[in-house]
Amino acid sequence: MTAAWTEHVLWWQVYPLGFVGAEIRPESPTSEVTHRLDRIVGWLDHVIELGLNGLQLGPVFASTSHGYDTVDHFTVDPRLGDGDDLDRLLAEARARGIRVLLDGVFNHVSRAHPWFADVEARGPESEYAGRFRIDWGDAPGWHPGDAVPAQVFEGHDALVVLNHDSATVRDHVVEIMSHWLDRGIDGWRLDAAYAVPASFWAAVLPRVRERHPEAWFSGEVIHGVGGDFVVESTIDSLTQYELWQGIWHSLSDRNLFELAHAVERGNELLRHSIPSTFIGNHDVTRIASAVGAELVPHAAAVLFTVAGVPSVYAGDEYAYLGVKEARLGGDDAVRPEFPSTPPAPGELSPEAAAVLRAHEQLIAVRRRHPWLHSAHTDVVELQNEWIVLRTATGSGAVVTALNPSSEPRRLPVGGPHVPIAGGATAEGDDLIVPPGGWLVAEPAE
Repeated sequence: MTAAWTEHVLWWQVYPLGFVGAEIRPESPTSEVTHRLDRIVGWLDHVIELGLNGLQLGPVFASTSHGYDTVDHFTVDPRLGDGDDLDRLLAEARARGIRVLLDGVFNHVSRAHPWFADVEARGPESEYAGRFRIDWGDAPGWHPGDAVPAQVFEGHDALVVLNHDSATVRDHVVEIMSHWLDRGIDGWRLDAAYAVPASFWAAVLPRVRERHPEAWFSGEVIHGVGGDFVVESTIDSLTQYELWQGIWHSLSDRNLFELAHAVERGNELLRHSIPSTFIGNHDVTRIASAVGAELVPHAAAVLFTVAGVPSVYAGDEYAYLGVKEARLGGDDAVRPEFPSTPPAPGELSPEAAAVLRAHEQLIAVRRRHPWLHSAHTDVVELQNEWIVLRTATGSGAVVTALNPSSEPRRLPVGGPHVPIAGGATAEGDDLIVPPGGWLVAEPAE
């Protein structure tokens, strides 16, 4: 059973290496520790002021470049600091009531990982050879110096895939997860969970839960993975890329039919688990670049009024820009360095101030209506540039309207409603959403 605290958690996601200004692709490996994690501590009060109460950290373990090429799951990346720095970050988060989620990369490791380095040196004779997916038949007569025919992750030669049928690999992942849960984290984001057999997670996660029954596990999946995977893997939650895509495609194309489909698809997923929802993360173009800063509040309105465990990618609340590109370093623009402290209100552009204000309003709505976590959403009205959603349970209802069009729209719901976020004008009992506007309302008492 999923831990009850997840019904109330709202995440702020950080990509640590970029956030603290660490060099992502150093020319040579270094073990010299640079204490940078305190940069994140300086933003924890901002998390609370937004109304959020969770810190979802990207990779923090020793790696060779971007963090997803791990070389040691038990050591903090020296570009970020050391174990004491991470312990201090966890303590500062706990003092504020902030939950912490770590990013676990358990599908693959760096080619520089000590296990694989030994395999490259000793070949099939290495004690670690069985821990990777290697077809030695592709390298007959292998000798030291020859290439090791190991499976790699999605064509990335630097990322070698672990053998998830290995009992030693399963034990190792259980040990890693338990170690950091013992240190005070609350759960794990499982990177590339879709690439790992569901049977592996089913063998690992129950063992971790025996020691940490309140731990929560969110699996990264892209498309086409749903309820059956949840049941077979025992993962608590899956990333809802369909909702993300439906939101930004619909707003950028001014065709809200795709959003309607994604919302209806989300209702189906609720039969098995509560999804992990977002409108931005470290792997995609910034939402303000995708739809324009003026429509970020529209996207956030959907995020915070449909079912899910929502996360805000750090900087999206300020309408940060950044386009992901298909090249080496193509993620850098969406993973920038942050200042040591949040900007003062007077330092914000009008666009950033408007987006921040919308986030604060919408997060407050979510806080006042925690039942939205698992509620069903109906599409009340739908046109290319107009959608009205109604999300409800026995505990209440909210109506969300998006109007990216150039015409005012009348809210088509029965009975008087009261605006609780966004903007509208009243005509009797009716609410009029202005051109380019958005609204969240609830029935009048």
